[in-house]
Amino acid sequence: MTRTKGLNRRALIRYGALTGAAALVRPPAAAASPAPVSPPSPAPAFALEELTVADLQKRMESGEETARSLTEKYIVRIDGIDRQGPMLRSVLEINPDALAIADALDAERKAGRVRGPLHGIPVLVKDNVGSADRLQTTAGSLALVGAAPAADAHVVKRLRDAGAVLLGKTNLSEWANFRSTHSSSGWSGRGGQTRNPYALDRNPSGSSSGSGTAASANLCAVAVGTETDGSIVSPSNNCGLVGIKPTIGLVSRTGIIPISHTQDTAGPMCRTVADAALLLTVLAGSDPADAATKAAPERAVDYTKSLGQGIQGLRIGVPRKKLYGQSPAADALVEAALAELKKLGAVIVDPADVETVGEFDDSEFEVLLYEFKADLNAHLGGLPASSRYRSLEQLIRFNEENRAREMPYFGQEIFEKAQAKGPLTEKKYRDALAKDGKLSRKEGIDKTMDKHKLDALIAPTSGPATLIDLLNGDYGVGGSSSLPAVAGYPDLTLPCGDYLGMPVGMSIFGRAWSEPTLIRIAHAYEQATKWRKPPKFLATADLTPPA
Repeated sequence: MTRTKGLNRRALIRYGALTGAAALVRPPAAAASPAPVSPPSPAPAFALEELTVADLQKRMESGEETARSLTEKYIVRIDGIDRQGPMLRSVLEINPDALAIADALDAERKAGRVRGPLHGIPVLVKDNVGSADRLQTTAGSLALVGAAPAADAHVVKRLRDAGAVLLGKTNLSEWANFRSTHSSSGWSGRGGQTRNPYALDRNPSGSSSGSGTAASANLCAVAVGTETDGSIVSPSNNCGLVGIKPTIGLVSRTGIIPISHTQDTAGPMCRTVADAALLLTVLAGSDPADAATKAAPERAVDYTKSLGQGIQGLRIGVPRKKLYGQSPAADALVEAALAELKKLGAVIVDPADVETVGEFDDSEFEVLLYEFKADLNAHLGGLPASSRYRSLEQLIRFNEENRAREMPYFGQEIFEKAQAKGPLTEKKYRDALAKDGKLSRKEGIDKTMDKHKLDALIAPTSGPATLIDLLNGDYGVGGSSSLPAVAGYPDLTLPCGDYLGMPVGMSIFGRAWSEPTLIRIAHAYEQATKWRKPPKFLATADLTPPA
């Protein structure tokens, strides 16, 4: 039997620092430069690179690895390329209890108890997902350091019950990218600027940027992100991952720092469709504390059963209106993907436009502003009495008082717009919410799928990653996330190729609760093409034209 004999001395020292209080408030100087001054050293070889959950389970079953040895190896990996070398800045902190959790799970395995396919598997979760332990839950903001929740988020409880090792928390776009219209995705006051592992000066996208970079860079087996509109699928696009934004109500939001109760959800960010299906199976389920999950017991299934079913005869629509034509590179790759799906037996219906796309952009933002104020105030008010900040108004004041640390690059215009909103009883909110539902669902996705008798729709997720720009904030092409996000319907992205070395994803979306069909299509395409390639941590993208 082979296993690591323990963390090397340097990594062990850093592990202690990462789990201590000093690591929680790193000065923004560490975040000032989005790209290294000189090319980074090559990343060291990693024994677990690109291994799936099934691969890791086989190694534990054979005795080649244990939960502890896996956890140790991922900690060393984080030390080697997240805090040193490429300095990805994707992991805010490592769980100081991770090794103890792993030891306990190893003891269970030795005693003949294996909880399921996640038993002993190290998982990273986004820093807006609450955990009642020695980890922080801050949404990337210094204001919430020390404001520990009284209980685990429901998804964290499900992970623990499934036997996962909660390895740590990932960086994110602060406040899930709902603070400023000029933000740089992946930047937070706590963690600085997360980098894209394919080219360090490229944007990882947000807001689940840390989960995207960490999973892509093999800093964990799988990761959990959250999305309101694009925050799972967009970083998955930029980081070469499979990301699933589930139907609203399939996964509980209890204990997750909110933006919008009509659009928020957690979901998987993984290197393979099989791992994403497995992780979704664990995360999905009802929660009495989240009324939206009332239907989950009837809808949540073992999503791994959708793997390997084939797609013969499935009808896939191509909604070209406004969802294509944004990035020539992405369009070309998705066109090739559609041709491949046709070879695999799918019926491609082209075009199958959703006529209402773009007609609810303003009303979506209006709804999010109202719900952010109401939902965040409720969340903050429910934290233990030791929490210092209990309202959006107080957070705005904190940011102003700590401008050098919290607002060195961009402001808080969205915070201020949300604070100006009234209660959810206002007619302006109720009208905007009704408009969103009508145009995105009844007259949007549902109408198009009924008309063409479709099983799913496919569009580019987004274009290749743009450069990090702390001076001006994010820029670049749009994407296809808003349509399923506003509808509350599922959206799955997976790699469909790369452009000059930068990954590009395609989104497969459809009706509520259609995750099994989306996974079925994605897995068939993935197995036929194998587009996922591990990142090389280049200082900048190689823009040499192909021969």
